[in-house]
Amino acid sequence: MRRKINWPRCPSMREELIQKIKKAGVVGAGGAGFPTHVKVNSKARTVLVNGAECEPLLRVDQQLMAGQAPKVVMGLELVMSVTGAKEGIISLKHKYHDAISALEKEISGKPIRIHILDDFYPAGDEHVTVYESTGRLVPQGSIPLKVDCVVHNVETLLNIVDAVADQPVTDTYLTITGEVNQPLTLRLPIGTSISEALAIAGYHDSEGMQVIEGGPMMGKIVADLHQPITKTTKGLIVLPREHPLLRLKTLPADKVLRQSRASCVQCRFCTDLCPRYLLGHRLEPHKIMRMVNYGQGQEETMKMAFACSECGVCEQYACIMGLSPRAVNALLKKELTRLGIKPSPSPADQAVDPLQPHRKIPVKRLISRLALQDYDRNAPLQEKDYPIDRVAIKLCQHVGAPSVPIVKAGQRVKKGDPIASPPAKGLGSYLHASIDGVVQEITDSILISAREGSETQPWNPSV
Repeated sequence: MRRKINWPRCPSMREELIQKIKKAGVVGAGGAGFPTHVKVNSKARTVLVNGAECEPLLRVDQQLMAGQAPKVVMGLELVMSVTGAKEGIISLKHKYHDAISALEKEISGKPIRIHILDDFYPAGDEHVTVYESTGRLVPQGSIPLKVDCVVHNVETLLNIVDAVADQPVTDTYLTITGEVNQPLTLRLPIGTSISEALAIAGYHDSEGMQVIEGGPMMGKIVADLHQPITKTTKGLIVLPREHPLLRLKTLPADKVLRQSRASCVQCRFCTDLCPRYLLGHRLEPHKIMRMVNYGQGQEETMKMAFACSECGVCEQYACIMGLSPRAVNALLKKELTRLGIKPSPSPADQAVDPLQPHRKIPVKRLISRLALQDYDRNAPLQEKDYPIDRVAIKLCQHVGAPSVPIVKAGQRVKKGDPIASPPAKGLGSYLHASIDGVVQEITDSILISAREGSETQPWNPSV
């Protein structure tokens, strides 16, 4: 059943819709969680849907596009209307047959086209997606808006449609895969513990295992399975502790640097295969490694690290010595930021390398290189309401400053009630209760429990 939307026909209506998106707490669901109301409050020629989902094993976006195509297109049309865009593009891989078929039916007669991507990594890198889909080159260190383009994740569009209907963000979709009984893609309340999410997929014994939150390339090791999922959690991957993928992810910083000094042979494969270098960014990881090893190049070479997207190609695919230029770049970025050193300006002569089309990393080959063939399985989407009775909603799960609690311990809240607001000054997002229950505690998270037996008081939105 299609939902009717009143498209913005005047500035006041446009502002009302932007405020609805803000009040609903919509942030980018597929990346760092940039507050969406800020991104849509702009003018652009093109709105691009990033449906590449280039990380191996994850299944969320492709299944949402296939199963909720009308809503995805509705969200795209809404953002086009708010931004004044004349063109909408849905970029997704050729292997997502069901999604392509469903979307083609919905875009007929509309100023929207589908752009078919090859199955390569990192097709979902925002800079790569924009270039592949439009031919426009986002300047180094800049955002797609610089080339008249706004990019949104698939689930973000669904949340925008809900926001217009006054339904806030309370749940997120994520794929649970790896060493689990049944890989699944689930919709769960934000704040559900990772251990409880894994239990739904039949994983109970963590002995000898480790969990990656996110994809195998850019995801992080989960230190505590009791920590909660957030608005941006898109995957949980369970792997044996001795799996080779985990070696570099668990390497201490001092050992990363020692190995780099001892083993880098300056083959420059890390540079030749770097997706950002191939788009003309001033980023040559082999020179950074040389500088770390021999002290050559100094500040300008170190500042190249700011251009690194930490996609992991150099670390998990390119380096023949098993080193991690990605980790070196991450360490340098932190140190340079601490010292107050800023990135260099975008190169005026930025141009795509002629070999860029031939140096894309095939996902099948990447899966083999990562030793993940046994885990490359379907993860069917389960649209169920799972009985979660306790959530811990982090105050900071988005780009910007932490949200400010507007509830107190002991208050009863219902799912969808606002529990935290953006700071008075600075970038931020609203947070909402993801279950019915009582606020138990407020620290860096708001803990809500559905269990009876706590002292309660009525929820008051003016508090």
